[in-house]
Amino acid sequence: MTGRFFRREIPWAEYTAATGLVPPAGVGPPEAQWNIAPTQAAPVFRRSWPGVYTGEYAPSGALSVTPAFWGLVPTWWTKPLKEKTFTSFTARAETAATSTAFSGAYRHGRCLVPASGYYVWAGAKGRATPFAVTLRERDWFCFAGLWARPMIEGSELDTFAIVTTEANDMLAGLATSMPVILDEAGVRRWLDGSEAQVAAVLKPYPEDEMQMRPAHPSVGDVRNHGPELTGGS
Repeated sequence: MTGRFFRREIPWAEYTAATGLVPPAGVGPPEAQWNIAPTQAAPVFRRSWPGVYTGEYAPSGALSVTPAFWGLVPTWWTKPLKEKTFTSFTARAETAATSTAFSGAYRHGRCLVPASGYYVWAGAKGRATPFAVTLRERDWFCFAGLWARPMIEGSELDTFAIVTTEANDMLAGLATSMPVILDEAGVRRWLDGSEAQVAAVLKPYPEDEMQMRPAHPSVGDVRNHGPELTGGS
């Protein structure tokens, strides 16, 4: 998959209806983000455990939202981030359960990453055309994600990765992998399912339910933000 995704502004009520999310009182939903890149912050939905994690606002076991750094840092990592030499923006579905970087989060930190689409590029390097990949009938969905909160230089840091799988036929000519996109049943299975149920959702999303359209060339520059990146519709 590529290293960019985006999310429209979605009302809390839609998130709650689809996932059971408990929104924080008196706080508006996350603003739209049209060009989210690795090392930037984005909201993730994960189970709340007061008494285990600090700053929890939701009851134990409820789905809550937290801003997190895109680039999972495992809980066993205690050195400064500048000393981290491995990349951890995405976790391959076939190896996440056994990976040194991701296995802990795979067992105890599965989360949802709300999104409206992501970007892929076609063409030669330096002259590639970006495309926005979205679903045909839904303004937003959730990627399967992994979440971890390490202690870095005396401070807790919320971090996440997006789980990837092999590309479907629509994307096969552009990429070898794609993010795991969850349907409504997949959300429940990913968060709380058995080992077999979790494994069953880690598959390419059906290409007949997806679409691609050209995006603005400036999507490659993270300093640019706004709906013009996807044509504004």
